[in-house]
Formats: sequence, structure tokens, C-alpha cells
Amino acid sequence: MKVMRLVSTNLVGLLGMALLFSCSTQDQRLPVLGTREFNGKDTVYHTIAPFQFVDQDSTVVTNADFAGKIYVADFFFTTCRTICPIMKTQMLRVYEATEEMPEVLLLSHTIDPEWDTVALLHDFAKRLGVDSKRWHFVTGVKDSIYKIAQTSYYATALEDRTEPDGFIHSGAFLLVDKRGRIRGKYDGTKEKDVNRLIGDIKKLRREE
Repeated sequence: MKVMRLVSTNLVGLLGMALLFSCSTQDQRLPVLGTREFNGKDTVYHTIAPFQFVDQDSTVVTNADFAGKIYVADFFFTTCRTICPIMKTQMLRVYEATEEMPEVLLLSHTIDPEWDTVALLHDFAKRLGVDSKRWHFVTGVKDSIYKIAQTSYYATALEDRTEPDGFIHSGAFLLVDKRGRIRGKYDGTKEKDVNRLIGDIKKLRREE
């Protein structure tokens, strides 16, 4: 009888530890990416710089539109024949997975604003069948787009006429929290990485 009680007590203890470990793993906070500094009181983290672009509905889009929102950003261009079609297929998965999450938005920047006009981006979004209130396709001054890609999102985006399509850009999807901080970087051409992004969006919603 004593042996049975001892086994039972040990089993309960082990189950409790397993549950505690499971909960702590599930609720583990996502890292904050980028530079940081201590101002004497608090740690100041890297945030996305102020921006102003125009989306597919001719609406001016700024940081204010994403204040208090979680969003996923990327860089592409509509005539890209290499990774962009894969990226948009994967981003569409993110769009569909967050359909019931009104605080989650998507932000796709064209790196070829001379070709990708507002009208063209409007048609592009329409062909994807997406809502412009949730997924913004933006254009603007080329240098501003390249600068924010490289210095704010730590993403590659630049013109290179030696490349087949004339541009170099990464396939990164960047997860940004409600304070404008980068909380994750994912390969937008790989389904497994995008699955991880979708899971991290849910985790970030619980955190915030």
C-alpha cells in the first residue's frame, strides 16, 4: 500500500513538472531583433523608422496605421520571375491564417516603384483576392523604400541591372509587434518557415 502511494505521489509530481515545462515553453516570449541600448533607466530596442507610402487604393500609409497592430512586412516587385511568386503564395497563407485576427496586418513594399504604379498594385491585389484594409501593397520614392528595407527591416532590397530581373531582394518576412519592434525573421519561400511565422503570430498575440 505504501509503495502504491509512493508511486502515485511520484507520478503526480512528474505530471506537474511536465505540465509546468509545457506551459513555460508555450508562453516563452519571442526575441526582440536588432540593436538595443540602455538609456540609464530602460533598454531601448530598435524600431521601424517613420515611413510614408501609398497603397493600392491611393491611400497614404504611415506608421500611425500600424500603431497598436501586429504586422508582417516583405519586399517584392510584380514582374519578379524568381522568388516573388512563391513569396506571395506563402504570404497569402499568412493572410488566410489571420483572417479572424483584426489586429494583424500585412505590408508588402514594391522595390520597383517606377513600374509598380498604384493602379498596377491595385490590379495585383485584386487578382490575389485580398482586402486592402488587411494587406497593403505600397509604393513610394525608391530610395526611401531601399533605405527602410536595409536600415529598419534588415532586409536586402536594391537595384542591380546585372541580375535577370534587374533587382536583388531577400525573401524575408518580418514580424513586427505593436510597438514597431522586429520579433522574427522568416524565409518567405519556405513553407516550414512560414508555418513557424503563423505560430509566432499567435504567440505574439498572447504576449501582447
